[in-house]
Amino acid sequence: MAVGVRPKLPESTPRAGRRLALPATFSSLRHRNYRLLWTGTLISSSGDWMDQIALNWLMYTVTNSPVYLGLLNFCRLAPILVFTLIGGVVADRVERRRLMFTTQSVAMVLALVLATLVSTGMVQVWMVLLIAAGRGVMLSFNMPARQSLISELVPAEDLMNAIALNSATLNLTRVIGPAIGGGLIATVGVAGAFYLNAASFLAVLYGLAMMRFPERPPKRRKAGILTELAGGIRYLRGQPALRTVVILALLPMVFGMPYMTMLTVFARDVLKVGGGGLGLLTACSGAGAMLGALTVASLRGARRRGRLMLAGLVGFGLALLLFSASPWLWLSLPALMAVGASQQVYNATNNTLIQVYVDEEYRGRVTSTLFLNRGMVPLGTLMAGFGTAAFGPQITMGAMAAVLIAMALLAMRFAPAARDLE
Repeated sequence: MAVGVRPKLPESTPRAGRRLALPATFSSLRHRNYRLLWTGTLISSSGDWMDQIALNWLMYTVTNSPVYLGLLNFCRLAPILVFTLIGGVVADRVERRRLMFTTQSVAMVLALVLATLVSTGMVQVWMVLLIAAGRGVMLSFNMPARQSLISELVPAEDLMNAIALNSATLNLTRVIGPAIGGGLIATVGVAGAFYLNAASFLAVLYGLAMMRFPERPPKRRKAGILTELAGGIRYLRGQPALRTVVILALLPMVFGMPYMTMLTVFARDVLKVGGGGLGLLTACSGAGAMLGALTVASLRGARRRGRLMLAGLVGFGLALLLFSASPWLWLSLPALMAVGASQQVYNATNNTLIQVYVDEEYRGRVTSTLFLNRGMVPLGTLMAGFGTAAFGPQITMGAMAAVLIAMALLAMRFAPAARDLE
């Protein structure tokens, strides 16, 4: 098959020292560099979620306007759509660890500036919007560097474990961060949440500074950024199996992930369980996602990963179809756990295949395309909103779930190169 072969991890990469005795699910944590990144991610990403809660609370209390809430999140999103692909080019041109260090440092400064503005009473709406946009730009360069760096931190046999464990960690921080953020808002106010978020960046900066790599020759690039971006697109067009896997990383997000937003509608209008029930539904989805990611992490040395990815996508659609049809809370809760688990199986396996089969020269550019889904999910949410207004939430989500199943079945039938990836 016409896909790139992942180069072996250099033998001089630090692996010396006493090996940690860990279960198979956490095997990638035996590698010091990855362990440093994972620890920093756990702390820093919790800070990001805590900050997001506090930022939304700040904007709403200052403006009393849901329109400004939407504008705030647009300011965070728009730079990602504009700069993410360029961030992938930069991740291929420079040392990824250094790029991450730079972006995380700037993000820490932005958090500290916002905390200072709030605590001194000088904050204004335009300042909050500007800082949100600045964070979006930093994310655009940080995410491709972070994701493509993982393959440099572990050997090939631990790559799927490392990616799945990273995914599980990010889902865990979705629970930890908002819980801490809500407690801080209630006790010390939003400024305290912003200060703590700024401090959380120190964990990932410390981890990046402590990583050790063998000496490598500097990357030499003669072409311009736009030329290299076009080169990455040409490379992807010339790799049919890899191109299919990238498409399967993006399109299902449009039809699958809007269910998270639609949980509010299901809680109030379908299941009639109110705000408390909404929290329970969201928690079950997150718990399922954690379970799915840890399950993939335990599959060390798994083969036929292309088939596993498509099976996860079918499971995602079937579980979402069951949830959309359920009028009972007792059935909706396990259905949502299955939704979260199968979505993570599909997503983590998909990400692993991309990391394994992309050539090192193009890794940053190809992985950067994955983060375009952050812009595509709101498109799906908009579709779900119009569909709900016209046909109701259950028919709309059922139809979107059916599209997921159809995508997976079509890929099984007409994309054998992607289906048979190991």
